[in-house]
Amino acid sequence: MLLCKDGYRQAMVGTISLYDTQGERQHTIYIGATPEYGKATFWLRMKQEIAQVKKTYPEALYVGIADGAKDNWSFLKQHTEKQTLDFYHATADLNGVASAAFPRNKEKGQVWLDSKCHELKHIEGAADNILDEIKAFKNKKLSKATKQNLDSSITYFENHKSEMNYAESIEANLPIGSGVTEAACKTVIKQRLCQSGMKWIEKGAGIVLSLRTLVLTPGRWQQFWDKINQYALPVLA
Repeated sequence: MLLCKDGYRQAMVGTISLYDTQGERQHTIYIGATPEYGKATFWLRMKQEIAQVKKTYPEALYVGIADGAKDNWSFLKQHTEKQTLDFYHATADLNGVASAAFPRNKEKGQVWLDSKCHELKHIEGAADNILDEIKAFKNKKLSKATKQNLDSSITYFENHKSEMNYAESIEANLPIGSGVTEAACKTVIKQRLCQSGMKWIEKGAGIVLSLRTLVLTPGRWQQFWDKINQYALPVLA
């Protein structure tokens, strides 16, 4: 989002979703925060929301889902019992492997990609096998740039293979994608704060974000007004 003083900066969005035993999403809590170095305010809000949910549902299984950003995982590992790399990001990396390993044969690369995506999603332990296969590609006669791309994919899989247990998650009706949060980036931030010609000061953007997360989270808008009625206007602060 574009700030008046600092130019374009990264705002933060998080979601906490509740699923039933069949894997159907029942409820989502939205959290948004204006750009901030270190993200301390955002992480604090997430912790508070997680603590409240855990108090209400102490027996639930808590799963953290995110892309490959390091700070996401350092936070999620503190608060969740199981971590899952967003499946779309994993397949996007495999797409890069296919392009690097089969630069002159796109059809063969696509066949390989489709096969590996299926294996990764449905076969337990597939991440280790795919990692070995990617490493074997380095023995082919490849350009320096292509080998660098493969090295990057090897590092990516080595860092995240423990978070690629998709077959296990699907069997247990657990989500494997961060689409809810990705969509929230659009509905909470982009659709309102990033329209043509818009610039924001942090205070104004923060107020708008608070209102949008209140409206998007089912029940929160009424809870907000119930507090207004109970405690009067000071609660607005």
